[in-house]
Amino acid sequence: MSEVLFSSVKYSAFEASQTLPAKFTRLLENTGLKDKVAGKNVAVKMHVGRGIGYTTISPLFVKILIDFLKKYGAKPFICDQTVSQAKTRGYTEELFGVPVLDVCGLLGEYYYEENVSYKTFTNVDVAGYIHDADFLINLSHVKGHGSCGYGGACKNIAMGCVTDRTRQQIHRLEGGITWDKDKCTHCQACIASCNHDANSFDGELYNVDYHHCTYCGHCVKVCPTNAIAIDQSGGYDYFQTGMALCTKTVLETLPSDSVYHINFLTNITIICDCWGLSTPSLVPDIGVMASSDIVSLERACLDAIKVEDLIDAGLPEGHELGLSGHLLERIHRKNPFIQLEKLEEYGLGTQEYSINEIK
Repeated sequence: MSEVLFSSVKYSAFEASQTLPAKFTRLLENTGLKDKVAGKNVAVKMHVGRGIGYTTISPLFVKILIDFLKKYGAKPFICDQTVSQAKTRGYTEELFGVPVLDVCGLLGEYYYEENVSYKTFTNVDVAGYIHDADFLINLSHVKGHGSCGYGGACKNIAMGCVTDRTRQQIHRLEGGITWDKDKCTHCQACIASCNHDANSFDGELYNVDYHHCTYCGHCVKVCPTNAIAIDQSGGYDYFQTGMALCTKTVLETLPSDSVYHINFLTNITIICDCWGLSTPSLVPDIGVMASSDIVSLERACLDAIKVEDLIDAGLPEGHELGLSGHLLERIHRKNPFIQLEKLEEYGLGTQEYSINEIK
């Protein structure tokens, strides 16, 4: 059983010490990081957001983390897949006093290649600034995700600590809808029935955008010739397996006991920050969780997001929830626990955890 530190947004008095930034400061003092980061180059991997999105981790919390690391002798820097739009949300070198870097370098060509073998997934290009760091702080914003139901610490590494080539290979693992071109009459009934704009015809070929697809089965039901079917043996679970394998491969390139994970459960929206837009929260803000065990942390975060706390405004108008499973599974029709099962299988931690609340 692994320990997960937790600070809640709940408060009992109108005092600064009762707020989440103050609690986050106290949480950091309880992580044990101060004894591990002194004199080390510390990569703080986060998602700085895109477009007009505004629900990424507040710069205030990032500055608290950076100041904490510097206080105990670390040499931190902030990095993301691309930081070209970081200033839009206030992630600047002027504010933090540390570099804000493209994780694979300005041209995206600074990486170390590792080979894997999972279906069509063969290349994990580990970002150079991650690989060369002495220590990694995996600073993640928890939210829903169209391809895997849930995006947190695993997604932040698997999609953010690698090159475009690796991300593309992981996304190519998506699937689950089969199409028989010989049966298809191109009547377009499947297109009209999709509430999520997830399918289209490219000339004669039928395409599915699995990030949008919720496996609702409308396209299958309306097809008059049974040209479309759902393959129950695979699909989004391959994507999650690829994410877990990528996370394992990235972390194996770092020194032992040199990674710490922090998840912010604030502004928990239906889709990933990479969309470049923000929607209302699905559930009320919960707080921040942290652990050296990525599996325990992700499990604790998922357990804290409850169906009964759903805020209807967080869903698109007319969106129908599934009838069973986690809230994010009911929304995206993808079981978010598969990535945890795979991370656990790869020896990266345990889903058994205890909560240590830092007030």
